[in-house]
Amino acid sequence: MTSTTPTTTDPVMLAKDKLDAHVRETIAWHFSPATGTPYWIEYAKEHGIDPASIKTFDELLAAFDHFDADQVLRYIPHEKMIPKAFEGRPYNVFETGGTTGMPKQRVNWEDFQYDYTQFSKTLRDEHFPRGGNWLMIGPTGPRRLRLAIEHLAHCRDSSVYFVDLDPRWVKRVIREGNPAQAKGYMTHAIDQAMTILRHRDVTALFTTPKLLEALSERMSLVKLGIKGAFVGGTTMDPQYTRFLIEEVCEQPNGDSMGTAGVGFYPTYGNTLMGVAPHRDNIKENGWATTYYCPQPRAVLRVVDPDETAKTVEYNTFGRVELTTLTKELFMPRFLERDEAKRVEPWLEKYPWDGVSEVRPFGASTQKIVEGVY
Repeated sequence: MTSTTPTTTDPVMLAKDKLDAHVRETIAWHFSPATGTPYWIEYAKEHGIDPASIKTFDELLAAFDHFDADQVLRYIPHEKMIPKAFEGRPYNVFETGGTTGMPKQRVNWEDFQYDYTQFSKTLRDEHFPRGGNWLMIGPTGPRRLRLAIEHLAHCRDSSVYFVDLDPRWVKRVIREGNPAQAKGYMTHAIDQAMTILRHRDVTALFTTPKLLEALSERMSLVKLGIKGAFVGGTTMDPQYTRFLIEEVCEQPNGDSMGTAGVGFYPTYGNTLMGVAPHRDNIKENGWATTYYCPQPRAVLRVVDPDETAKTVEYNTFGRVELTTLTKELFMPRFLERDEAKRVEPWLEKYPWDGVSEVRPFGASTQKIVEGVY
């Protein structure tokens, strides 16, 4: 009698098995002398970690403490963060976070192209027509967004116009008590956007919720010919999300994917994670925006801020913890400056935990400066 290996059709378990296999591949890559990252090879030796013993994501969580991005990404020489397999290849340097002082920086080769190529598959042609033109109103400069949005548009046979923002400056003037100067900067950005929209045929936008609202105050987005809006960067609570869908995007039935108005695509992402698409049926979910990270390349957990080894219960707020698992970057258990509700898997598309109502960590107890981005 031949024995067979038990199999499962449970999508959650299948996703977990895929994640565990990806963990093994990623650990083998970053801790191998042939391909690995000098920083992590040295780290394992200093902390007595046996990489070969890590077979699952749960074992990874147990083996590593929280990644100190403030120290490592600001001050460790980039040479130590380059996997040996990438030696000699020129790289992009992308900044992430920070309003003052030395920014956190990530070296990058192809991750952002892969992330946004995959994300393109979540966009509908009726909202982001192939061959159209896009307008991005957001930070370019040393951030990856400019290249990422341009690559995303190119995936859809489209091109992009840009209006640049300096979010560091906006946050600074707000923090220093100069809201009028911040408002003037927003007006300056919208003036530039309107100039482009008057003279170029633009069908899709990428910007922040606040700037999308400010743009709609100048002229109807539908009358401007906008079909889809891809937004992110600042907090959207359910009440504000409903306002954006019904009033700004002119969807009278509250259907974010409707074609009567502008398709509304909220997103959650950053330079360290990639980009997390949102769950459909925003209205039916109480106008809450819910996101699912690109697992297994990135994993989000919503943890108890006081006991970060533990996840919170579903539909409960906790701090967002990110683990990144690509050949370019291994980053275990980084505590984001965000908090969110832990949400159950979306079995139809993403059979792993999601995050909802993302906001700055501590927003429920103190005033957080966000600016326009």
